[in-house]
Amino acid sequence: MTRNTKATTGNWRSVATVTGWQTAASLCYYSIFAATGVVRDAFSLSASSVGFFLTAALFGYTIALFPSGAAVDGYGEKRVMVVGLAGLAVATVGVSFASSYSLLLVAGVVLGAAYSSAMPASNRGIIASAPNGRENLAMGLKQVGVTAGSGVASLVITGVAAVTIWQLGFWVIAVLAGGYALGFAVTYGGTSGEGTMSLPDFSDLRTNGPYLLLVVAGLFLGASIFAMLGYIELYVKDGLGQTTAIGGIVLALTQVMGSIARIGAGSAADRLGGARGSATVAFVQIAGGAVLFAALATGISSFPLAVVVFAGLGLSIYGSTGVFYSCLSGLVDGEDIGAATAGGQTAINVGGLIAPPVFGALVERSGYGLGWELLAAMTVVSALLLFAVRRWT
Repeated sequence: MTRNTKATTGNWRSVATVTGWQTAASLCYYSIFAATGVVRDAFSLSASSVGFFLTAALFGYTIALFPSGAAVDGYGEKRVMVVGLAGLAVATVGVSFASSYSLLLVAGVVLGAAYSSAMPASNRGIIASAPNGRENLAMGLKQVGVTAGSGVASLVITGVAAVTIWQLGFWVIAVLAGGYALGFAVTYGGTSGEGTMSLPDFSDLRTNGPYLLLVVAGLFLGASIFAMLGYIELYVKDGLGQTTAIGGIVLALTQVMGSIARIGAGSAADRLGGARGSATVAFVQIAGGAVLFAALATGISSFPLAVVVFAGLGLSIYGSTGVFYSCLSGLVDGEDIGAATAGGQTAINVGGLIAPPVFGALVERSGYGLGWELLAAMTVVSALLLFAVRRWT
């Protein structure tokens, strides 16, 4: 069977439907990043233990990525997205019922595994749905779902915890995700696959130099993003003397700015054209993120100034993932998008597996300054690799 990976005509309604799915999925997964403060207090955790909780979720996410990518290529994205979102709703409830730190780690692994369907499936859906010549904008809009979902999660989790039991926030999120899964199953058409699930074929990807460089860049990019998201709340509380609720608002602001940046970056990349245009925009954004991480490392004591810096990080490094995936999709053939996305996301996740616990250990040993220096250095490496991808394409 020949795989249908591109609709005959672009359909913005399908783009919006996939974006909504991404929002609901990210609402579930990023709830744990919003809950770092309440979880630390509820389980009396150290900064590094919080990092290991985030790592547990990323571990589940990572080990399930290639099976999810293979399922997308084999059966099309719709089935995977419906099952994945339903699983996310159940796993989100599971986090709220964890009665010990060990069970919390297990719940994190399950939640991450359920989220593994997100990037391979939604990226395929966007490439199939986007009008010709507007793929970067469509990808940027879809990636707004990540920041929108995580931003809403920040407000729900911290807001609910401020007035009642913290578990209730997770239940609210699970209901919203389950409801969208039902609506998505009815309204979204999707594309077909081969009909059978098989191991990804990496023969073409292994010889694709720009793609491999982009994957390595994703390793350092993911390390910076996941460590930043995991510790914004704690930094605002411990380093700037604000409340957990205020930390949740700052995290949400960072994500809102990331949403704005993804739309603008996608539009700019469309004007520049192709994978080279996407790599150019991503390079500029990631280089800007390195400068802002370096500013945090100098020891900002003013809360308003710190808010400005985090907003800038939303516009720069957190807003770069849309064009990152656009670049990735532009470097590979349509039939390889599932496997290629799984490879790129695995690299991002591996960075996220390592960085949060290391960042937490540095905070415990020397304070936040050294941790921000580490993120600045990793972001510089990612920017240099993106520049090399741009030159190669």
